Amino acid sequence: MQVLILGSAAGGGFPQWNCNCDNCRGVRQGRVGLSPRTQSSIAVSMDGERWLLCNASPDIRAQLNAHPALWPTRGLRDSGIAEVLLVDAQIDHVSGLLSLREGCPFDVWCTPRVHDDLSSGFPLFPMLRHWNGGLAWREIPLADACERCTFRVPSCPELEITALSLSSNAPPYSPRRGSPATGDNLGLLFHDRLTGGALFYAPGLGEPSDAARALMAEADCVLVDGTLWHDDEMARLGITDATGREMGHLALAGEGGMIAELDALPETTRRILIHINNTNPILDETSAERAVLDRHGIEVAHDGMQLTL
Repeated sequence: MQVLILGSAAGGGFPQWNCNCDNCRGVRQGRVGLSPRTQSSIAVSMDGERWLLCNASPDIRAQLNAHPALWPTRGLRDSGIAEVLLVDAQIDHVSGLLSLREGCPFDVWCTPRVHDDLSSGFPLFPMLRHWNGGLAWREIPLADACERCTFRVPSCPELEITALSLSSNAPPYSPRRGSPATGDNLGLLFHDRLTGGALFYAPGLGEPSDAARALMAEADCVLVDGTLWHDDEMARLGITDATGREMGHLALAGEGGMIAELDALPETTRRILIHINNTNPILDETSAERAVLDRHGIEVAHDGMQLTL
């Protein structure tokens, strides 16, 4: 299994266009230890030719252009992207589908809740029907009491994918905002049936359940939520009163934080953070917070990072 980290930042990217926090100001000024990042997305492949795109960020065009494995090579109109899988319906994970319209029809794997939101509050499915039939919904059947399922996709037939519903809110535009439901947000375990390698991917992990911890423990590598260092990080900067947990993200620091969750995994598990907000001090490689991660053996994903499992 090959994994490309197309984007590693949270919504808004790094630097965020309208943000003048110390991190964003520093990266614009070329300060040592800070590197730009696009909004989070990964691509997974078993053969290096057909890729499953996991989340389509607003930066998708630049991300595809940055990776030769995803370039058109087999015809006048072509792409290495064979299918799309969505973990949620958040704008920073789905609006890139608009930039893929020239390649429609595309198969898009998502839950009924995500499909509902992308057919109503942010109607990508109806809009894109005007481009060669648009998006073909492929259901991940998680809803109500069904919180876990295992399935396979045509582009990666040797890959077994386990989807687990995570506790998280629907997007701000959703008519269900404030009423979290099964299928709003997913954690994914990718299991390579040929090599036995396994990756757990969860860019939005607000309240890890025992089921999520069990999947993380099965993985050789976990690629998980690194959005904020402190739960009240945004409030400290005067940006918003919303906490990390309220936004669906478990902060790294503190008792019961993501660092503690990752410390509980087997020693052999590779631990990598993704979906990192522009305010998070770990973006600065010279920061004290980054040194803390180093001591715990936790890596920070960067655009262009490649994994083989």
